[in-house]
Amino acid sequence: MNRLRPNAIANWLLAVALLVFAMVVVGGITRLTESGLSITEWKPVSGAIPPLNEAAWLDAFAKYRQIPEYQLINKGMTLAQFKFIYFWEFMHRLLGRLIGVAFALPLAWFALRRAIPKGYGWRLSALLALGGLQGAIGWWMVASGLTLRTDVSHYRLATHLLTALFILGGLIWTALDLKALAMDPRSRPARITGLGAAVLVVLAIQLLFGAYTAGLNAGLVSNQWPLMNGQFFPGATQTGRSFFDATFNDPAIIHFIHRWWAWVVVVVLVVLARRVKASGERRVSIAIHSAFGTQIILGIATVMTNVSLTIAVLHQAVGALVVAATVWGVHIIGRRKESLS
Repeated sequence: MNRLRPNAIANWLLAVALLVFAMVVVGGITRLTESGLSITEWKPVSGAIPPLNEAAWLDAFAKYRQIPEYQLINKGMTLAQFKFIYFWEFMHRLLGRLIGVAFALPLAWFALRRAIPKGYGWRLSALLALGGLQGAIGWWMVASGLTLRTDVSHYRLATHLLTALFILGGLIWTALDLKALAMDPRSRPARITGLGAAVLVVLAIQLLFGAYTAGLNAGLVSNQWPLMNGQFFPGATQTGRSFFDATFNDPAIIHFIHRWWAWVVVVVLVVLARRVKASGERRVSIAIHSAFGTQIILGIATVMTNVSLTIAVLHQAVGALVVAATVWGVHIIGRRKESLS
């Protein structure tokens, strides 16, 4: 009896990918509502239960009042206001725990039934380990804003976001490999071609500077497009910075790079979409074009609305969809035509 279940495993991975997408969206809301520092402790197990009475709420609020964000920005905040920001950070962490359970338990079940195809056990284990690491990265990010700063490090925020998107891409890529295996037992995992690697690197740079833009609130530097405060190149907002320092730390320069590198991303995604369409996958080509087209509109709208909460959250959500569509396209052009004999 054949115990291998590639299609079932693929569907499970896509369901987990959907949860990761939700996590990215809630993470965006958490950041935009300045909720990320509301929970000042990392308790992976007991932290799954929120404060259940007034005394517990007052204790959590007292701990928040000890950090610089409260003392320098939110001094005078009411308990009701604290409960609002606590809610979003709690939901973000709760989703992380849910994803861990939704991945680990089915993985154990498939492993015990020996339903995992040969060569995929290590990949699924690596995704599980990466998910656990992501939880640690999340706390490492939060910890950067609890002592000397009023916000988290934009470097750590970028690490946290890009790791989440890497996990999303890994889940989708593995699911696509398994879908192909379910259709043809002789199929081999797709590879990353030269074009695919170039597209992923260009997109990763854009995602990196998008995370920097978010972490430094650089979207608020200018509400104009295509100019920034009346000029094409805004210049550094702080003088005396070296080129390297300004590139990775100055809000205006980071905003400038993010808005114009986007067009480099458009070029490589158009090339990818054309290659995908030539492979006979027109629907994936449409998905790529639709994702980056919508993302451009939302990016411009985010700037011109002074980072409206709704539009900015949609911008982050569609950014994750751009990643998903790109991974889908890169997977298609990397499919191996030869089969195992």
